[in-house]
Amino acid sequence: MKIFQREQRSLFGEILDWMLTPLLLLWPISLALTWLVAQGIANKPFDRALEFNVQALAQLITVQNQQVHFNLPLPAREILRVDDSDEVFYQVRGVKGELLSGERDLPLPTDDDKGLPGEVRLRDDELRGVAVRVAYTWVKLPISTTANAGTIQPALVQVAETREKRSVLATEIIKGVMLPQFVILPLAVLLVWMALARGIKPLNLLEQRIRRRRPDDLSPLDDKAVPLEVAPLVQSVNDLLTRLNDSIATQKRFLADAAHQLKTPLAGLRMQADLAQREGTSTEDLKRSLQQIGRSSIRATHTVNQLLALARAESGGIHIARQPCNLVQLTMDVVQDCLPRAMDKRIDLGFEGAEAHLPGVWLDGNPTLLQELVRNLVDNAINYTPSSAERPGVVTARVLADTFGKVLLLQVEDSGPGIPEAERELVFQPFYRALGNEADGSGLGLPIVLEIARQHGATITMEDAHPGQTPPGICFSVRFNAREAPVPEHGAAE
Repeated sequence: MKIFQREQRSLFGEILDWMLTPLLLLWPISLALTWLVAQGIANKPFDRALEFNVQALAQLITVQNQQVHFNLPLPAREILRVDDSDEVFYQVRGVKGELLSGERDLPLPTDDDKGLPGEVRLRDDELRGVAVRVAYTWVKLPISTTANAGTIQPALVQVAETREKRSVLATEIIKGVMLPQFVILPLAVLLVWMALARGIKPLNLLEQRIRRRRPDDLSPLDDKAVPLEVAPLVQSVNDLLTRLNDSIATQKRFLADAAHQLKTPLAGLRMQADLAQREGTSTEDLKRSLQQIGRSSIRATHTVNQLLALARAESGGIHIARQPCNLVQLTMDVVQDCLPRAMDKRIDLGFEGAEAHLPGVWLDGNPTLLQELVRNLVDNAINYTPSSAERPGVVTARVLADTFGKVLLLQVEDSGPGIPEAERELVFQPFYRALGNEADGSGLGLPIVLEIARQHGATITMEDAHPGQTPPGICFSVRFNAREAPVPEHGAAE
């Protein structure tokens, strides 16, 4: 039992996550920005009121006999205390910094906050541990002193107010802005969900179209009826369907040809068996029937073995087990195995070329498949090479090594009738046999050779073995990539 089992990825869920996650992350940022904007909006009307009060108090400053006086009438004092939500404080200081009226402990502006006379400025400060908003201005007063006769010295006027109303107004603004968002946000999520479901609907329709198909329907899908982004996927599926259709057609053709090839020897077996069972059959006729039965069974066995070899070669693919192989040794072993059959047909079968101990005769491959490749080439040459006591046929297997180019060449040539150039591409098709040739064979040897060569990265060419002569013969050349000779294990015999 898996405790942490990974669920299959959902394209719908992944797109939905990427769309909703930024929305949900931006919502708190929107709240913070809205709060800052609300604070600025809430400060503006109350800041104007503070500025008006500072200017009104500045007009109450007078100079008499070089002395600064401040007289705050009772109605003006009541105006400053008209608000029940916040407390209002003021402070008036003379040209020498002396307190003329108001709160003594109201903080003074810093040197950096000093503005021009007559200019009203605002700042945030604290009074007795409470946050206040302060408006202040410097008032020009014509004061003459013995040190500076006729100079103008400024007096300071400040009005401070607590921030309760501002906070309440900012909170109301936030509520007015954010409460609708609590309704809009779920609605936006719902609309995104519906839009995404509608956007993915073509994929669902494509799935339904594929599911409704018959198992034998491998026709291409219509890539014009799907969105542009899905078209490459549909085209890839169509390419797969085309290759699958070709593969199935090849298998069907292969099975039909195999059945046809097996039908002939099996029919011969049945016919000879019927002839042997007839009444009055002589001993000589019975022997001939038995000989025909033996030849037909050998042919059927050979065809079945070739079919199995081709199936094994085609199913190996890139997963075949590879190891260092000595091509000279493999070829010599095959030639020795085929010698009795060649001698029965009076064919001169031989080997020439490189020696097995040379370093350039090694390649990476599967020894069983490589032996099958060499065996089929040699068998093919023996089958199609006519021979007689007066003019014996010649079949030669040859291995040539190019150590500089790292190329290993296998050649099998014969003195047979050859293959016309028009048919040289066709002989690699399963069950194809040249017309006018009565040689015994299944037509599977060369397709097996081609498949094994392809799996080993080799190329096959063919040419006349004896150009200009009659018969010209044929020479098959298989070109491999050579490798360095394997290092012998420590202690191995030299």
